[in-house]
Amino acid sequence: MKTIILTAITFSFFLNVSVAQNYKFGKVSKEELLQKEHPTDPTADAAVLYRETKTDFQYTQDSGWYMVTDYFERVKIYTKEGFEWANATIDLYKGDGEDKLLGLKGYTYYLGADGKVEEVKLKSDGIFEEETNKYLKQTKITMPDVREGCIIEYKYTVNSPFIFNIDEFKFQEIIPVDKIKVLFTTPEYFVYKTHQRGWVPYKVNSERRERTMSYRQTEQQDTKSFGIGIPETTLREVKFEEDTYTVELDNVPALKDEAYAGNLNNYTTALQFEMSYMDFPGSPLKTYATTWEDVSKSIYRVSEFGTELERNNYFEADIDNLLSGVTKPEEKIGRIFSYVLNKMTWNGFNGFYTNEGVKTAYKKGSGNVADINLMLVAMLRHAKLDANPVLVSTKEHGIPLFPTRNGFNYVIAAVDLPQGTLLLDATNKDAEIGVLKSNILNWQGRVILKNGTSSWVSLSSIVPAVKSAMVNVEIKPDMSVSGSAKNRFTGNYAFQYRTEYKSLNEDAQRKAIEKNSSQAELTNLHFENLNSIGEPVSLEYDFEALDAVEDVAGKLYFSPMVFMATKETPFKSETRQYPIDYGFPMKNRYIINIALPEGYKVESMPENAVFNLGEKTGSYRYLISQVGNKLQLSVEFAINQSFIAAEEYGNLKKFYELLIAKENEKVVLSKT
Repeated sequence: MKTIILTAITFSFFLNVSVAQNYKFGKVSKEELLQKEHPTDPTADAAVLYRETKTDFQYTQDSGWYMVTDYFERVKIYTKEGFEWANATIDLYKGDGEDKLLGLKGYTYYLGADGKVEEVKLKSDGIFEEETNKYLKQTKITMPDVREGCIIEYKYTVNSPFIFNIDEFKFQEIIPVDKIKVLFTTPEYFVYKTHQRGWVPYKVNSERRERTMSYRQTEQQDTKSFGIGIPETTLREVKFEEDTYTVELDNVPALKDEAYAGNLNNYTTALQFEMSYMDFPGSPLKTYATTWEDVSKSIYRVSEFGTELERNNYFEADIDNLLSGVTKPEEKIGRIFSYVLNKMTWNGFNGFYTNEGVKTAYKKGSGNVADINLMLVAMLRHAKLDANPVLVSTKEHGIPLFPTRNGFNYVIAAVDLPQGTLLLDATNKDAEIGVLKSNILNWQGRVILKNGTSSWVSLSSIVPAVKSAMVNVEIKPDMSVSGSAKNRFTGNYAFQYRTEYKSLNEDAQRKAIEKNSSQAELTNLHFENLNSIGEPVSLEYDFEALDAVEDVAGKLYFSPMVFMATKETPFKSETRQYPIDYGFPMKNRYIINIALPEGYKVESMPENAVFNLGEKTGSYRYLISQVGNKLQLSVEFAINQSFIAAEEYGNLKKFYELLIAKENEKVVLSKT
């Protein structure tokens, strides 16, 4: 019996050793490369096998305190769709000093024909540097010889003087993360707050220990004989306490992309450190915990923001001529906004600080977000309108959870009118007044007034995007269905249609719309106002659907919504951890007139129905009636809120189930 037990223990120990992973750089195993799919998420295109981030602080006489971060990542690529995970971007900040990238190394590993592990080194042709703006430089890497089943890993070190602005430690991705480790070690003089977010639970462990740090110090030594100082360098030692914060997580599930999720990075599990105060011996305590008011004022005081906002001598004559004889505020806004849209071209760079300056950008006719939208604010103010800049974080940048300048990366314009606040963004040629791009419809923005004070403003439109459709349908003797449709789109719907279809020819437009028309063939398709900003977009077409009517034992069955019925819910998962982000409120209206075929009468048809989604959140109305030899159907679907909390997901899921069931109910015709 003892022999059997000993054998079992030995086998178990051998098994654990054989599957254990070595998390040192360059120690990729054959077992990792042989893995065909992720063990807990077989649908994953890639997985982070290991991610390690170590941060501590060093000191030199010349540089003072600076932050050193070592980063190491190992990723398994399962499919071609996972190849994007073989690319990485390293942000390097500039300002009073700049980040330095050191020791960048990377390898791609795969199994050769003989079953041995092969490696390909990242070389200079896979490393690219890009100046994003005057405050940010990016180093981008593309790993070599990427293939299905390979593993890539890379490591690097960043030395940073920006000890107040610490990048967020991210623990979750849209692919599984097998193991992650973060160590953040700070001298006792620096005290940080921690901000946790996300729905995967984790614990931040901390411990304090003594550290001895050596550094070189150079001083001028006086010499009595010559009266001059001779530099003398000595090695100094200092002892202090330091705090180490540690987070270790295993088997972090992928953050699954679901319908109307917005930017998933807003909900990923992560940890952020915020400088609270500095407390050096013999020096007064310096606090750094800020409020949003402090952040706004500090941004306003920077010359590339506040000073540029005050400039107006470069456009005064042009705007005065533009507004000659105009007195109504709404007309002033319309003229100035159209003028900026037509004159300025966005260069693709975000930011709330100007890059070249508004005057230079005006002369060139192009600039970054701040160049264009701060210019717009200045012009509106020149026209005696109550206009102010609004700091925004794009969805890709995330939601600013606590006060920091890094929380924002975009700026738009706001104009206060008696009827409410209009938000304007002149970086997009398809934009219109009060309609923002979906990627900046991200909760709230921070509006900064002339005196530097600030407050939050909702970025969500209070006016819904509206789709109105008038449809005439005829059931032919061969049981095919034909007809015509006239559609009208306003608000964000119009903006989306302009963005998607303006540059396409008629055939490409037809094919793109047919994809969403459930087997209906479209002809005579015609758009209006795709190039007329501020006007509703109109779309007309004729259609034919061959399979819309079923003949069963001489009776005809069909959905009165024909090919426009919703076939499946976008909300398939049983539960949801993050809110539903529609981007903007919406209202869809359909009036459908159906001519009944000769020789048939209505035997049965769906019952009328009205149901609501929560209190004022959304609604659905389905009203059908027969008038002579025609059926008339009126359908209205409304979502009144841009964001719906995750707690309401169950109700929303049920709402769509009822909607789909109703839209797919059949009218039954029998022969007269």
